[in-house]
Amino acid sequence: MRLEALARSALREALQALEISVPDDIPIERPARPEHGDLSTRIAFLLAREARRSPPELASALAARLEGRPEFRSVQAVGGFVNFALRPSALHDVLRAVLAEGVAYGRGEEGRGKTVQVEFVSSNPTGPLTIGHLRQAALGDVLASLYAELGWTCVREYYLNDEGRQMELLAQSLWARYRQALGVQEPIPEGGYHGEYLVAIGEELARSWGEAYPIWDERARAAFRTEAVSRMMAMIHEDLEAIGVRFDVWTREGDLHRRGLVAQALERLRASGAVYEKDGALWLAGTHHGLSRDVVLVRSDGTPTYTMVDIAYHLEKHARGFDLVVDVQGADHVDEQRQVALALRLLGIPEGFLRYCLHQFVTLKGEEGIQRMSTRAGRFLRLKDLVAEVGRDVARYFMVMRKPESHLVFDFALARDTSMENPVYYVQYAHTRIASLFREAAKAGELPDDLPAVDLAPLTDPRELALIKELDRFPDVVKSAAHEFAPHLLCEYLESLSGLFHPYYAHVRVLGQGRATPARLALLAGVKLVLGRGLAILGVSAPEEM
Repeated sequence: MRLEALARSALREALQALEISVPDDIPIERPARPEHGDLSTRIAFLLAREARRSPPELASALAARLEGRPEFRSVQAVGGFVNFALRPSALHDVLRAVLAEGVAYGRGEEGRGKTVQVEFVSSNPTGPLTIGHLRQAALGDVLASLYAELGWTCVREYYLNDEGRQMELLAQSLWARYRQALGVQEPIPEGGYHGEYLVAIGEELARSWGEAYPIWDERARAAFRTEAVSRMMAMIHEDLEAIGVRFDVWTREGDLHRRGLVAQALERLRASGAVYEKDGALWLAGTHHGLSRDVVLVRSDGTPTYTMVDIAYHLEKHARGFDLVVDVQGADHVDEQRQVALALRLLGIPEGFLRYCLHQFVTLKGEEGIQRMSTRAGRFLRLKDLVAEVGRDVARYFMVMRKPESHLVFDFALARDTSMENPVYYVQYAHTRIASLFREAAKAGELPDDLPAVDLAPLTDPRELALIKELDRFPDVVKSAAHEFAPHLLCEYLESLSGLFHPYYAHVRVLGQGRATPARLALLAGVKLVLGRGLAILGVSAPEEM
């Protein structure tokens, strides 16, 4: 039984004995100060009025009922709080459960039978993916893994905006590079793409096509648009492969138009009374429903806006039967998110269906200082080049180790550092050290055949008990990281667990210690298991040797 569940069960029995109704949720916390015990509850504050006692009186009555139970070394009432100090045997039971569950430890059932779609990256195919896209790629991929840990069936989806003005500019920019390769001084169009990645493609097309497209006309537009999208998609796939991200579904904006889904969504909005016409355009009546402004859905020339298409896309997601949709997007999309959410609500889509994971942007701190990147201006570090420089593990970990809502500065010097100053290696070294210790134990004939069955009574050192208490937290961390869109909580947890392990490894002998050896190996097996599980969720390797 988990430690919080142990305390809740005991409190439930004590409340029933005192003839006080038991609430559905009994809050259990882990005190920051060790003198307050291993666990604490403020339930007396919540039930004092119903019990007709002051919080200190009720806490004292509960403590008296709980004192003497075999799982608790002591139960104390402090003010209105009830503090629990656990016996080592209760912690040993936790370790046995961890080892018995194995790779299933930390998994939940709350999403069983449900499907979540996580849409992320969804960068326009106007260039390769950059370090700026990496944060979203890592966030989305890890969030999907976290939901899978909770029993959800997860669908990773990439939305490809292959229509509109930006694709026109990309095609014309590529045509200009093609003409330049043929010796013609053709300028990049205003608002176009200046990246060097188009130069090489233009030169290749000049060799293959020669003078086939001397002017920018409909024929050139069609050829260069097709070629540009194909080339950009190939680069995007290369970058995603480098970072270890694979999508289950790719949805193209053009398909939404061809299937008539945008027109159907527009008709539904008209029928709901959510839109009105003005100046030849069609507007969503946002201000009537709490938004700061109305927004154009269809321009006066009849072309739908990005918001209109996004509404249609999310209606199509709902039609596919997803129970939950999570969109990972930059914080600069907040206004559009509110508009889409309003349109879905007005069309009767449940409010909890669509959630947004917002993230701030990334800057690169390198030898030249902090650098800001722009695909359009051609200033960027391509994602696959970054991975080649610092490795996939570091690239992924660094992008999720900070709260998504905070700005992220990617420290190139720290990323290149292979010492334990680098948080990735700090965690991986913990896993590697345990693996090495197990190889030594096997050579010495000290590795038990059945670690979950060994006698754990020798585990009484406070450092050992602290490690077990930290192992007990893992399922809660996984759940919180998923629900709060906060993979950084998992990184912080792995670093905390490693921070308890490294000094233990340095100061406590494991092998050749008689009865203590198999018990300590069982403890370290639990630590290694959880480190490996956490790293796997992050998409980071758990090496056996380094």
